[in-house]
Amino acid sequence: MPLTTQALIIRENNNIGEADRFVTALTRDLGVVRASARGAQRMKSRNASATQLLSYSRLSLIKGREKYIIESAAPLRVFFELRSDIELTTLAQYFCELAGVLAPREEPAEDFLRLLLNALHFLGAEPGKRLPALQVKAVVELRLMTMTGYMPDLSGCAGCGAGTGPTAQPIPLYFQPQEGVLYCAECLRMRSNRESALSPALQAGPALLAAMRHIAYSPLERCFFFSLGADSLRALSSVTEAFLLAQLNRGFNTLDFYHTLTEH
Repeated sequence: MPLTTQALIIRENNNIGEADRFVTALTRDLGVVRASARGAQRMKSRNASATQLLSYSRLSLIKGREKYIIESAAPLRVFFELRSDIELTTLAQYFCELAGVLAPREEPAEDFLRLLLNALHFLGAEPGKRLPALQVKAVVELRLMTMTGYMPDLSGCAGCGAGTGPTAQPIPLYFQPQEGVLYCAECLRMRSNRESALSPALQAGPALLAAMRHIAYSPLERCFFFSLGADSLRALSSVTEAFLLAQLNRGFNTLDFYHTLTEH
């Protein structure tokens, strides 16, 4: 019996066969799945628009031996507005690549799907409702990591406990991407002397640290909503990216390409 679920198409491969479309989809009920849509590359196919990259669709899936078969597909939203801007398109593809690596398989992934849909919405929203691209990027990177078991410890210095608690005096803290923790200057110095292979820690000022805590700890429906200046947003994006890359110990082609577009 077919399973009907909502899904975001996070990858498509049209180089196999003449008419079929092979896709990877982030689904609400099954997480990340590989699927094929017969005849979806034909212009008149009813499944064509619903199985394109960055299409949010209702899919009817039948489990096959190696992949799912898309029996029918209906588009719920196609993020056309992102396709007119190469930077936004590339950033959206980066989010999809991250989801393909981090989202679960063969188990529900509703929160992962919601996070990506919200990210694409805020990237392509009309002026006045659109969020800065670096803000959306930082939220997706850090929130995806927290959802997959890589939540950083942002409470205070991991060495001496300085800066923890609601009445603690604010002190300079530094985020160590490989460990996912904060250190005060003295603990960082001692730690760095013992572990010379550690990557450099990144200073986390009060505003940046507050933003990281908001992203990691707030309810999903609120995690995108905070305000930072342009310089702080660039710093936040650098910190969340460094944390993700250090923890996963791998790179992403879409991220590399995004940087070639934005390094002016």
